[in-house]
Amino acid sequence: MSNDDRIPVLELPLERDVFMRNLIRHLSGTLQDVVGLEEASGFVSVVGQHVGEEINSAYCNALHVDSLSREQVSDVLVDLKRRILGDFYIIEEDDEKIVLGNRQCPFEDKVLGRPAMCMMTSNVFGVISSQNLGYSRVELDKTIANGDAECRVVVHLKPATEGEKSVGREYYHV
Repeated sequence: MSNDDRIPVLELPLERDVFMRNLIRHLSGTLQDVVGLEEASGFVSVVGQHVGEEINSAYCNALHVDSLSREQVSDVLVDLKRRILGDFYIIEEDDEKIVLGNRQCPFEDKVLGRPAMCMMTSNVFGVISSQNLGYSRVELDKTIANGDAECRVVVHLKPATEGEKSVGREYYHV
């Protein structure tokens, strides 16, 4: 084979990060198409639970604590998303809930039309908050995946009271 037969160096939007985001997009899309959104979300949730447990352990170890306070949980949720190039920020927080906004999904445009991918955020946030605070219920109020301009995620720290509408996915410390 001569050098003339070799392809030239090309400018392509192909590197590990883009490849991995595309891979996850296509995996979640295939799951959504084959088994439906609810089941696909369930599969992504299992992965998110494992990732949440690993991230929680990493932060607790790095901070040399057995568990995080509510303030530390809020900081960790924002920090972990910042590390993976999300743009999460605290809108409001108190002993009842942590409300977060997000201007940039870590999956970027690969999340559009793939709401099952949001289960990763739900589960990571739910696992971290419940493992440290005993309970959480994560409500994905708005998501970029569904076409909203920004995400709005509410992490409820207390179970819904009788008569209160319980929206979201619940997580318990095990």
